[in-house]
Amino acid sequence: MVLHPYKDTYHLLDAVPLPPLQLLRQRFPRPRVQDIAEAVTLALASQDIPSQLKPGARIALAVGSRGIADLALIVRSLVANLKHAGAEPFIVPAMGSHGGASAEGQRAMIESLGVTEEYCKAPIISSMEVDQLGSLPNGMPVYLDRVAHAADGIIVINRIKPHTDFSAPIESGLSKMLAIGLGKHQGALTVHSWGLNGLCVQVPEVAKFSVEHAPILCGLAIVENAYDEVAEIACVQPSGIGNEPERLLSERARSLMPRLPWDRLDVLVIDELGKNISGAGMDPNIIGRMRWGPQKETAADVTTISVLRLTEPSHGNAIGLGLADFTTARLAEQIDTQSFYINCLTAGVIALNSAKLPLVLETEREAVTAAIRSCGRPDASQVQLVRIKNTLSLEYILASPTSLETIRPTADIELLGSPQPFYLAADGTLPDFEAILKNLA
Repeated sequence: MVLHPYKDTYHLLDAVPLPPLQLLRQRFPRPRVQDIAEAVTLALASQDIPSQLKPGARIALAVGSRGIADLALIVRSLVANLKHAGAEPFIVPAMGSHGGASAEGQRAMIESLGVTEEYCKAPIISSMEVDQLGSLPNGMPVYLDRVAHAADGIIVINRIKPHTDFSAPIESGLSKMLAIGLGKHQGALTVHSWGLNGLCVQVPEVAKFSVEHAPILCGLAIVENAYDEVAEIACVQPSGIGNEPERLLSERARSLMPRLPWDRLDVLVIDELGKNISGAGMDPNIIGRMRWGPQKETAADVTTISVLRLTEPSHGNAIGLGLADFTTARLAEQIDTQSFYINCLTAGVIALNSAKLPLVLETEREAVTAAIRSCGRPDASQVQLVRIKNTLSLEYILASPTSLETIRPTADIELLGSPQPFYLAADGTLPDFEAILKNLA
């Protein structure tokens, strides 16, 4: 991809001062599952799932592309429970168009999350072929992964959380995994072609239709806390998918959602974006900039955003990059346009902003100073600037001293040390967040 970064020939950026930064620690409620394997066993037992299994039953485990906390361990524990009950589990990638909409790409994605045959003790069968189960009364066809459809039972595994692009009683979770994830590329294209109606209204209906016409055994729902840890693992009966049990889990997840401790900021520097961090690369629940509907209450109002790097597990899919105003040549070089564009085209209207390219700067320093120059503060020394690792990691934050004055009164914040000079390497690169935390904490 040839994309020439901005050359600072007019010296618009080299004179922009970088503010000192104060390390903050933000505290959130922290319910946490201490023993993942035990929690999986108890969840299955709560709905008598083992007793429903016949010896030799082939059970498809639908696993998505998200970087869910302890995902590989959850899948491994589920496999162990099913084998103990006499079943023969296997893993099916359930991720719509992700992984370049190819069987090989989807297998690579779940393996990059640690979900491998060797670790989970179960084969992975990846295919893009689907069966049409039928159609909804409105004419929308319903698709399901052909391999999973041929199994004796299907267990859908997914994190329950607020969606990045819309608000509804049920957003991201088991219904979405059934309708879009297990629908593979064809199902994802179909649902997204209906725009917001498809996501807000039709996804639960597609899920309920799938429950009626396919051997769905249960859903294994994961709720995370604000520290990206497993707070709860729940087994949901097929009748609960797309209905009240899933809605209640959605409310639980929303109550644990982290947020920045500001209502508005001048500049937000985000070290990395990626599909393993959020379906939108950078979560609009945190940074705002939703394409549809009002901004969510957990989001800050940010004037300019710079994002610096793309995570390796994204495999070049830079969806969400368009939510930023500035980025780096390094990130632009990491983009696999085919994977990026397939995801954006499949997602349709909710991804149009996410697919746009921000201004590209040669160095990370320039990506930051461009955001400062453009944020509307004529006196750059007064800029309210915040730096975070990504939109999942909001416990530790670096903030300019002026931004401390506007921290939300209800936020639980601890100041660590004193403000330090803006950390920058000689080549204009920002040191990794972990290294800064180690030096400052």
